[in-house]
Amino acid sequence: MKTFVEDTSIVKKIWSTTDITLFIFAGASAEFALNKEVDWLYFTGKLPADPIGRLFSTVKYAQYILFKEEKEAIASIEKINTIHQHVELARGRKISNEGYQGVLYMLIYYSIASFELLQRRLTNEEKDEIVNTFAGIGDHMQIHGIPVNYSEWKTLYEYQLTHNLLNSSFTNNLFQQYKKHLGIVRYFLLLDIQRMLVSKQVNHLLHLGRPWVVPLLIPVYRLIRSYKWHKQLILMMVPRKFKEQVKTMDQR
Repeated sequence: MKTFVEDTSIVKKIWSTTDITLFIFAGASAEFALNKEVDWLYFTGKLPADPIGRLFSTVKYAQYILFKEEKEAIASIEKINTIHQHVELARGRKISNEGYQGVLYMLIYYSIASFELLQRRLTNEEKDEIVNTFAGIGDHMQIHGIPVNYSEWKTLYEYQLTHNLLNSSFTNNLFQQYKKHLGIVRYFLLLDIQRMLVSKQVNHLLHLGRPWVVPLLIPVYRLIRSYKWHKQLILMMVPRKFKEQVKTMDQR
């Protein structure tokens, strides 16, 4: 049975690991809040009402695409396209190609950054494979101008960071919702993880500053992780109502 992504792909290794996947979305939640077209999710009301729930919903869709049989994965992408089209029709305005590109680019960036923070450096070939995989998803989503190798992507991503991000009222409101739904301690940890992962431009726009605690914890966490003792720690850092969803995230 042919899957959308080859079983030996580094992308499957990254997205099959719970803590790496959570770090991807911790970082992406910062950059996504700066996307100039984040307002489209405010139009539906779903994102501000339940930002953590939306995160897990997105994880579920992403893992389904990456791990399922090719026809099922493509059908899932087409379902996402239909959902977006309904939103565009309802609000009377299309989401731009650049808006879609921004989301795809950040998934590439945080896949690389999160894996390298928690595990090891990636080779150039592995980075090319990550970009190529998401380019395949972008192609099925009818997103134009997606690069197929890391070098091209890096150039376009740097342009995206300086031209297509904006700290707006939506940005501030979304961070307020993160804080409300996570609580003080988890919110502080989220911000510190973001400080470790985000680019200089995203840090500048969000005024995040330097990380405080996470740089000290990462070496200890890597040691705990090597002995597979980290799973209970992950569950402790997630709001109770999402613990069962976290348990189902590990695809290995």
